[in-house]
Amino acid sequence: MRSKGMGLVFGLLLVLGASNLVQAQRSNYNRPQTYGRWVLLGQSQVDGNADHDRILVGQGRGRFQRVQIRVDRAPIEFQRVVVHYANGRSEDVAIRQRIPAGGQTRAIDLRGDERNIESVEFFYSKGSWRSRAPRVRLYGI
Repeated sequence: MRSKGMGLVFGLLLVLGASNLVQAQRSNYNRPQTYGRWVLLGQSQVDGNADHDRILVGQGRGRFQRVQIRVDRAPIEFQRVVVHYANGRSEDVAIRQRIPAGGQTRAIDLRGDERNIESVEFFYSKGSWRSRAPRVRLYGI
């Protein structure tokens, strides 16, 4: 009787463990893949007087495959984003969306081997932020 009860408990634990494994695989399947950790490359405090800002990254920071823009304190509507590379080339990134406070863009893949970022320029709609102006943070991976 005792071994039958232990077998039942073992079988139940096995089923629960397999169920959790399948659920974890499903949630990872829908999650975008990142290789490594996101690194803060710089930030800019939006004041509403200008319609664009630039975050200087610097050539010595390394090479990045993806960037992500995170916004806090207040929402902001991006019109255009331009990534400037250390070799003098630049890339327009299609971000024409309103990012809420606490929100972020998708992980943005950078083209080709030109991944040494010098700076990123943000063009956005002017706003009248009464209490707190947005802060834009640039991350790379």
